Amino acid sequence: MDATALWPACAPAHLNLDDHGWLRPALGWWQALLWRPELAPIDQSCHAERRLHAALVDDPLQPVDAARLAKLRDPDARESYGHFLAFRDAVQRAGTLEGWLLGLFRSGRIAVPPAFIDLALQAVTWRLLADDTDAIHWRAGELLFRPQRMARHEGRVLLGDRDTLDLGRDTQGFGELGRLLAEAQAPLKRLDMTVLTPDHAAAYFARAAQPAPGTNFLLDLTHAIDRDLGHGLHFALVHKHSGLGALATVLARWVKHLLGVTVSIEPLQRVDDPHWRWHLGLDAESSALLNDLYEGRAVDPARQERLISLFRLRFTDPAEMRADVAGAPVWLGLMADAEGVVKLKAQNLLLNLPLARDA
Repeated sequence: MDATALWPACAPAHLNLDDHGWLRPALGWWQALLWRPELAPIDQSCHAERRLHAALVDDPLQPVDAARLAKLRDPDARESYGHFLAFRDAVQRAGTLEGWLLGLFRSGRIAVPPAFIDLALQAVTWRLLADDTDAIHWRAGELLFRPQRMARHEGRVLLGDRDTLDLGRDTQGFGELGRLLAEAQAPLKRLDMTVLTPDHAAAYFARAAQPAPGTNFLLDLTHAIDRDLGHGLHFALVHKHSGLGALATVLARWVKHLLGVTVSIEPLQRVDDPHWRWHLGLDAESSALLNDLYEGRAVDPARQERLISLFRLRFTDPAEMRADVAGAPVWLGLMADAEGVVKLKAQNLLLNLPLARDA
């Protein structure tokens, strides 16, 4: 099984490692970006746009001045190429994708199209998982750069790729043909979604040839499964293959890779800590919820129902923490928004951990 083939743009030939083990995009990575829908020529593209695209595919790092961009007839194309060139030049100045991401997040000024941030996050996630053959780790890694939809089904918490589910809802999985048939109200089979387990690993990795590989698999983030024995008896069985453990593993690797700090992260169902000192949300919704819980404010049950999990993060070396909280756990949360969408912000771990030093 070639796990690196799962995300072809992240093939080793497209990404080089610097002395720190961080990623320097090779020409092939920039060339792959140029064939994305935002930049690839279409039938309506003018000659100037086609010439610029061909020139950049041949030499992705060549300079392009404003006068050359101005020759593109389509204003959307001018804007797209302008964003690409600004992104390319900023990454080249930073030297690595990790360095660019850290600088971007710490600046507090995010004026980059989300698609480019997600591509950089995907590449770094690939770096975290390149030697990992666990399909559930890879599926959990997708949360770092692809929004998910949450659903509760028969006592389980399931996450599905938002774009795949939304496309399936609109087209029933048949692309443009499906959209036309749906408008004509023709019956279609439902989108085939499967809960990922170790038994599906080969099928998960085999989806590498598809445009969005692996996204037809649901990630199960259930803590424990209730078993009804009848006669009013039941017990909770710890979910051995829960994606929560996989996500915790990926996030711990993220912290080590970007900050050089070793931490352990453990999913939990509740906070039992009378000396609660530090917390951060892995998304905007859980950040607000944890703030309310910390301050002792009442939380509406419907809102609390959207909380997927809490996590306890511990520093392996307490000396790497701020002195006033050294040795204390850091509490994390993951939550869906009111529409059931989960948008994990791994940058929160880079910006808000109580570090004793600047990483």
